[in-house]
Amino acid sequence: MIKAIVTDIEGTTSSILFVKDVLFPYARANLPGFIRSHENEPQVKPLLEDVCKEVGSELSTEQIIAQLIQWLDEDKKVTPLKSLQGLIWEAGYRQGDFKGHLYADAAEKLKEWKANGLDLYVYSSGSVYAQKLLFAHTEYGDLTPLFSGYFDTHIGGKKEQQSYRNIAAQLAIPANQLLFLSDIKEELDAAKAAGFETIWLTRDNAPDPQAEHRQVNSFAQISFAT
Repeated sequence: MIKAIVTDIEGTTSSILFVKDVLFPYARANLPGFIRSHENEPQVKPLLEDVCKEVGSELSTEQIIAQLIQWLDEDKKVTPLKSLQGLIWEAGYRQGDFKGHLYADAAEKLKEWKANGLDLYVYSSGSVYAQKLLFAHTEYGDLTPLFSGYFDTHIGGKKEQQSYRNIAAQLAIPANQLLFLSDIKEELDAAKAAGFETIWLTRDNAPDPQAEHRQVNSFAQISFAT
């Protein structure tokens, strides 16, 4: 019996291409100017200090920018980078430079589940800030009221079993009453090992006959006991 749903974003509720072709290039193009303009502000300064801690040495502003660009190009899931991306994307959303992409089937099903009394949560490698921005600025309007909470890499890595145990503990819901949705097998494996129910959103990819997870290519195909 499922009491709550935890969903990934990229490749699950939203197109990977939105992140790859819109969000990442926007952050890369705007990151140097953003840091130079905001480096002493209270939202930004601690994140730049975290970059220095991550590499284990004091860096100048230009060295920090170079390090962040390198992590971006290597697609590193480094927490201060993710947080800075979120701040840059906020400006883009607010200026109307883009809207958060959401598959129509995901938007419809999330609304249906919420209306049926299920609690919905997000777990993404993007910062909680970035998650809220995306769902607040979709072509279907502000969908943040659908969600009861958000998790990012502060709770742990998405391919680590302990992260899902931490989520279950924080929600105070038995793991076997939580359903995790993702497009990444290793994330689903970790969630399943922690006791979660799992569903693999394959979207346009071919199913994996060896996988231990139920596979669907659309939210419309998802069903479970509540």
